[in-house]
Amino acid sequence: MRYTFRCQVRWDDMDAFGHVNNVPFVAYMQEARTGMLFAGDAERDAPDLIKGVVVARHEIDYRRPLVWRPEPIEIDVWTADVRASSFTLRYEMRDQLAKPEPVVLAEALTVLVPYDLASGRPRRVSPAEKEFLERYLE
Repeated sequence: MRYTFRCQVRWDDMDAFGHVNNVPFVAYMQEARTGMLFAGDAERDAPDLIKGVVVARHEIDYRRPLVWRPEPIEIDVWTADVRASSFTLRYEMRDQLAKPEPVVLAEALTVLVPYDLASGRPRRVSPAEKEFLERYLE
């Protein structure tokens, strides 16, 4: 199952070349990811997950340029992998208004590591967190 997030493109995301710079795409990923975690009942079902998780890696493949427009883009987020001490989320960012059919703007992934803020150390994925993340597994 995928979580779909509608992300507003900001005017100041554009650069001197007239398209959205590469940097805001990471922010779009973060917005979609936090949307998935909070809308997906992680606060209730896996509360430690939203209290402490750090990004270990991002990877983005840019497919098409994005220019500012008033309508949001759509970002699908899903779980690609759950391991003992990390998990991977994938993203598909698209212009759903493109004609004749939606256009993929970028595909990306993020590797995240559960983190214990009190000890300042990574920790293992708990059974409750694994169960929550597997709801979105593809």
